[in-house]
Amino acid sequence: MTSISVIKKDITSLTVDAIVNAANSGLQGGGGVDGAIHAGAGPGLINECAAIIEKNGLCATGSAVTTSAGDLPAKWIIHTVGPIWSEEGQERSSLLLSSCYKSALDAASNLRADSVAFSAISTGVYGFPKKLAAPIAVSAVCSWLEAHQRAEAPRSIFLVCFDEENFRITKAVVDRLGPNNTP
Repeated sequence: MTSISVIKKDITSLTVDAIVNAANSGLQGGGGVDGAIHAGAGPGLINECAAIIEKNGLCATGSAVTTSAGDLPAKWIIHTVGPIWSEEGQERSSLLLSSCYKSALDAASNLRADSVAFSAISTGVYGFPKKLAAPIAVSAVCSWLEAHQRAEAPRSIFLVCFDEENFRITKAVVDRLGPNNTP
């Protein structure tokens, strides 16, 4: 059975199989969590990302690709491109955000990752309202888990919040799942 936990930490410090990066379409690193992940992983990450872009072109919003984690304590980084709230509108942004979580879990399943840590995708500079993003994230994770065999699913999923506001909002949504925080 998969457990879902909400934690307030720096995602780059976690020893998990995979961390999920809120990336830009060019996988170039940037500000916020994306910049922190690139800085922590070291210079090899930008080369891996450049090779993916050279081979496949820019990453579509809602999609996910994987790289090694470089110098980070995780094994892999799953990069997913979240929607920019001001460009997509609420309905399309919501669908794309859900796709980010599901695509990342597909990638984690392909890697056979036992533990996955998600950043709060699109809630930083991409402007997705935190109160809307948290229920979408939790719902997407739960629906993915319900649709996949237990053998394909990670045993532990962490929703990692860097700030107190995201932590409180996300924890309240997950706490509604019940005492074991499992779907």
